[in-house]
Amino acid sequence: LVYQSTRLIRRSVGDEEQPNHWEVAMAGVNLSGIVKAYGALQVVHGIDLNVAEKEFVVLVGPSGCGKSTTLRMIAGLEEITNGDLTIDGRRMNRVAPKDRDVAMVFQNYALYPHLNVADNMAFGLRIRKMPKDQIKTTIDEVAETLGLTPYLDRRPADLSGGQRQRVAMGRAIVRHPKVFLFDEPLSNLDAKLRTQMRAEIKRLHNRLGVTSVYVTHDQVEAMTLADRIVVMNDGRIEQVGTPMELFNNPINTFVAGFLGSPPMNQIKGVLTETGAKVGNTELRLHGAINGNAGRDVIVGVRPEHVTLKSSEGTTALPINLDLVEPLGSEALLHARHGEDNLVFKADTNGDINHLYGVDAIHVPAHLIKLFDAETGRALNLGA
Repeated sequence: LVYQSTRLIRRSVGDEEQPNHWEVAMAGVNLSGIVKAYGALQVVHGIDLNVAEKEFVVLVGPSGCGKSTTLRMIAGLEEITNGDLTIDGRRMNRVAPKDRDVAMVFQNYALYPHLNVADNMAFGLRIRKMPKDQIKTTIDEVAETLGLTPYLDRRPADLSGGQRQRVAMGRAIVRHPKVFLFDEPLSNLDAKLRTQMRAEIKRLHNRLGVTSVYVTHDQVEAMTLADRIVVMNDGRIEQVGTPMELFNNPINTFVAGFLGSPPMNQIKGVLTETGAKVGNTELRLHGAINGNAGRDVIVGVRPEHVTLKSSEGTTALPINLDLVEPLGSEALLHARHGEDNLVFKADTNGDINHLYGVDAIHVPAHLIKLFDAETGRALNLGA
């Protein structure tokens, strides 16, 4: 049984039914010089982005940075002021949303309260006048994939938040689009459900392989879901890369301070001939200063990278401890160094009493990041 038009294929060989195989049309999304303006107010400033076929890309950034507006332009819900949008090589600027072969999952689920789960998922297929037997087969397959088979006769009011979100995803999946668009779909769920749904969305993408663009302000969602992350700020793209590329090598202080939980500590300092001086402490650096002594910098230190005991290649940084937050196997140490507020992680080893006496942390030289104090751009001073 092959649904070629929808790219979601279940294969049978002769009379012997084989396990389900999901095949997805290859469709990339390309944004070139995309601008969005409301009158004289420009909110997206000529962004360029290429989403590869079958890739899961997450747009992340603070509220008002333009990520949802960008997603809505891809969907056709917002008009593009300038630039070009192509999907699967076809220019989409003036193409109606219904003809773009994309499916969107919204933050508020947008389910019909008077219809049961099966009818909610089938609604779009009936509008497209798909034969009833094909609709039933498609709904049954998608419901099994999403674990919704026992709930097909229930209405949205009788479902939990996570189940309703799965129905919203199912309604998008049954259309078998070239591109999935997710607009903060987990923000209405509690912490436990968010964790569960993140895993379900990732498993679903691994199984279907549909090109996906996902918008969130939650950097944990971005780190756990994305093949590549697009960090946006004030209508511009700051950096694009894999989660670990952005975590290990942020291009500027904005990205460094946005990704990571807690984010990277940023300490004011100045380069010396032998390191970076912060307050009265000179931190050892990995690499040569190369004539940059006297340059004002921001010293970046990840909370996870410090230790409480001295070891080779580390420098002791005195701190004034303010607060210890126990999280179970680890704790967050809130402290101050001069005028800078800092947060570090430490192992509890089953007890936090020993953490209250901490008056210094030890910073590994090879894990320190440096940023220009004026521009905020990352510095690479050389080996």
